[in-house]
Amino acid sequence: MVKRQNISSGSQFEKLYGYSRAVKVGDTLYISGTIGMDYAAGKMPEDAVGQLRQIIKNFELPLAAAGGSLKDIVQITTYVTAPDIFKEVGPELGVIFADVLPTNAALVVAFPVPGVLVEISATAVIGCE
Repeated sequence: MVKRQNISSGSQFEKLYGYSRAVKVGDTLYISGTIGMDYAAGKMPEDAVGQLRQIIKNFELPLAAAGGSLKDIVQITTYVTAPDIFKEVGPELGVIFADVLPTNAALVVAFPVPGVLVEISATAVIGCE
């Protein structure tokens, strides 16, 4: 039987809305949609690229807890509030994932949290080469 590991970041949203920051099943890690909130400071950058950079920092906790790193990410889904926002964050994603090149779907959405411009979910296969 494949083991399941729920990973929490301690965010108030996880408990409030009943989900895990990430779930590891076997060697696969599913990371929930993540916003650019610095949960320790309770602050979020106002610009899209700043939010993206914080999202990547927020990915580090569940990846490390699962024994992985950014290099293990094989798929992302990028949610933005407008097409122009993706034009801002797309090139930065290209820099961040230049050596990995995960698949990516980009969607324009409305967020329930004020000020959020970007959210990303990810799938990683731990130990993939």
